[in-house]
Amino acid sequence: MNLFRITLFIFFISLSSCAPKWVIYKDALNDSKNWIVEQQPHGKAVFKNNLLEVIDAKGCTIWFQNKLKGHIKIEYDITVVDEGGMYDRVSDMNCFWMANDPKNPDNFFEDSKNRDGYFPNYHHLKLYYVGYGGHHNTKTRFRRYNGNIERPLLSAHDLSDKKFMITANKKMQIEIVVKDNYTSYSRDGEIIFEINDPAPYTNGYFGFRTVNNHMIIENFKVSRLK
Repeated sequence: MNLFRITLFIFFISLSSCAPKWVIYKDALNDSKNWIVEQQPHGKAVFKNNLLEVIDAKGCTIWFQNKLKGHIKIEYDITVVDEGGMYDRVSDMNCFWMANDPKNPDNFFEDSKNRDGYFPNYHHLKLYYVGYGGHHNTKTRFRRYNGNIERPLLSAHDLSDKKFMITANKKMQIEIVVKDNYTSYSRDGEIIFEINDPAPYTNGYFGFRTVNNHMIIENFKVSRLK
């Protein structure tokens, strides 16, 4: 092995050893210690075998209980199950991020029991939201909740093309980026929404959101961007 190859080998080993330092949270999802489950009756959220399985009847939000801030990337794999189960409905592969509660600015989970997974109880929050494959897998939307219940929707953020909908029983990779006034949502490496927010939400909580469906979530992690 010549000197150039040795130098190149050492360089890549160095990169590899540095990379894990950028991951700030990584959850195997074997238990719920890092999560707050808000769910309507008859649903369940099960953490085991390196995954989170959500079987939901009437509405569910599962919050990562660590507040996020700064330049970050959120990643996870998600599968919407359609195998004939009672709640196997291909719809609502949703999520919230950078969420804050104007009514409880110092304790986001103060009102957790009152929210209870019922969707209208989240409308007063400040956050970013993607409703992926909503309305029985006919709509994919981005909204910026402004804390005033209106939840405005821009036409450019209201998608109905089939290529932006859920593929049942297929593991999909989701990536969310937050950096300064920029945020984006990607599926399988393709940017679906890209927003430059003049009044950005730079800190807050992340949550999985769904209603009346069956999802499997794996490989959740949050990384700090350089």
